[in-house]
Amino acid sequence: MDLHRIAELLGVAQAYATTWAVFSFFATLLISIIALGTIPGNRKPSTGVAWLLLVLLAPWFGLVAFWTFGNSRLGRVRAERQNAAHGAIKRRFHEVDASNDLVDDPLMSTITRLAHDLGAMPIKSGNQVQLLPDYQATMDRMVAEIRGSQSYVHAEFYIAARDEMTQPFFDAMAEAAARGGDVYFLFDFLGSRRINGYKKMIAWLKQTDIHFAPMLPLSFRKRRFRRPDLRNHRKLLVVDGEAGFMGSMNLTEPGYNKPKNHKLGREWVELMCRVTGPVVSALDAVFASDWYTETAVPLDVPPPKPTAGGVLAQLLPSGPGFVAENNLRVFASLIAAAETRLSITSPYFVPDESLLYTLTTAAMRGVDVELFVSETSDQFAVGHAQASYYRSLLEAGVKIWMYPDPLILHSKHFTVDNKAAVIGSSNMDMRSFSLNYEISLIMYGSDIVEDMRTIEDAYRAISRQLTLEEWESRSAGKKYLDNVFRLTSALQ
Repeated sequence: MDLHRIAELLGVAQAYATTWAVFSFFATLLISIIALGTIPGNRKPSTGVAWLLLVLLAPWFGLVAFWTFGNSRLGRVRAERQNAAHGAIKRRFHEVDASNDLVDDPLMSTITRLAHDLGAMPIKSGNQVQLLPDYQATMDRMVAEIRGSQSYVHAEFYIAARDEMTQPFFDAMAEAAARGGDVYFLFDFLGSRRINGYKKMIAWLKQTDIHFAPMLPLSFRKRRFRRPDLRNHRKLLVVDGEAGFMGSMNLTEPGYNKPKNHKLGREWVELMCRVTGPVVSALDAVFASDWYTETAVPLDVPPPKPTAGGVLAQLLPSGPGFVAENNLRVFASLIAAAETRLSITSPYFVPDESLLYTLTTAAMRGVDVELFVSETSDQFAVGHAQASYYRSLLEAGVKIWMYPDPLILHSKHFTVDNKAAVIGSSNMDMRSFSLNYEISLIMYGSDIVEDMRTIEDAYRAISRQLTLEEWESRSAGKKYLDNVFRLTSALQ
């Protein structure tokens, strides 16, 4: 090839490169201009800024990421089913007495009305609530309940694994179905699939009479209609409409079937509760809604039976189908109502601005505020994002208690003065507020608060208190990672 031909090819290549550079410049400029005018719309400022920063720094990557993860759309079919199920719940509970004036405290009474308006579930008296902090004992109690079932079993868990500890639970469901009971079983697709033995569990279920369905399964053919990381994080069990269980525990052994956890002695510490009374009907309604959303098959749920006495309780469902972020609004309202003492247990504490300001303001105005977290997080990114908030909390006067390694404090609950206690599946992080389906049980009265305080006292007895001096002494590298993952946590 002569020099003239080489020069000619170099000229063509340079022309193409110049054209591509000009195209890339104007395309990037156009993406940035469009992003500035669209991304902040109807989003929290921190979320909008985080997405804008990603798009401006890496336009093409940011555009794809935003298109994939920048909204919480459910998809048309799923949204239609869920709206129909919510409508049926509202009509069913409207048929019974839905008075929200059962709480004596005027401020708490407004919160019960808020929770009712957001989640459609009225506050009801006549409930019995037993807190269950022991992992094995809780599993045994649920198994016994299923084995004594007479008509039906509704089970729903974010993570389900058929292992040595949970095998009796699965066997009890199969036995109940074999003797003619209606057994329905839901589990989150991604949450369960990442646990060893998922395919074997599915194969085993297919050999039984259990009706089962994975929640929010991924379908690449339909991917454009739904954000892929929306998850159903609920954990609940209802037997015969008479007794229910809910809380933080997944259907797996406490080491999550991971050899690394077993080697480290790492186990998850949970808190569940067993409930009887009218609130069981609310749990059943949530399950029926999820079952219909996944399968299009309706389930009949009997209305709550009127009773008196017991614990005042109200179930609060939340998730992508609820545009108002039910749990965030109610949690923030309860925290703002605290006058003397506020105790929070959350394994993943990554609040938005409103919740952070409400919590630190409570501490600044003299409320005794304490937060229980694990000393070592089981999730690298979330752990660093959570750590980025510790300085603000400590400076405001919040006491941070570190639950000892290698245990993972996974229970999710809090108490407000001697007035209210909340337990459920919801973390205090932006994922639980916006992207996960959750359920929370709000209970009113000093007796149930005292029961919860016993659990909190046990945590405190074995935990160590984090000081501001200790936190300030961390390495520059850890502080840098904290700030980076705090920013990425806002990409919701």
